[in-house]
Amino acid sequence: MDLYAVNGINRIDDISPAETLKGTLLDLNRTKETSGTLFDAVLNTAIDNIKKTNSYLSDAEDEELKFSLGETENTHDLLISLQKASTALQYTVAIRDRLLDAYKEIMQMQI
Repeated sequence: MDLYAVNGINRIDDISPAETLKGTLLDLNRTKETSGTLFDAVLNTAIDNIKKTNSYLSDAEDEELKFSLGETENTHDLLISLQKASTALQYTVAIRDRLLDAYKEIMQMQI
């Protein structure tokens, strides 16, 4: 039995970028069949990912407040929530930068 599962601790390192991307692509294929356009599916997936990132950031802020007010002394949960928020924000910023680079490249194309 996994030590982390016994203690109720969530492991961050269980999620790889490849699994996240694979899940996103599978979601895109599923939504493409139902909604009709790939752009709509990409946009909805991006919005969902931004909402998830905001959720992680909010959870981290809540944990910081609890710790600073003395409501909890568990630094482990605080550090996990801060790391989740940091990783999600870095991923979101990297995706945004890639999208902006792609947009700039498309705008510079000659017709």
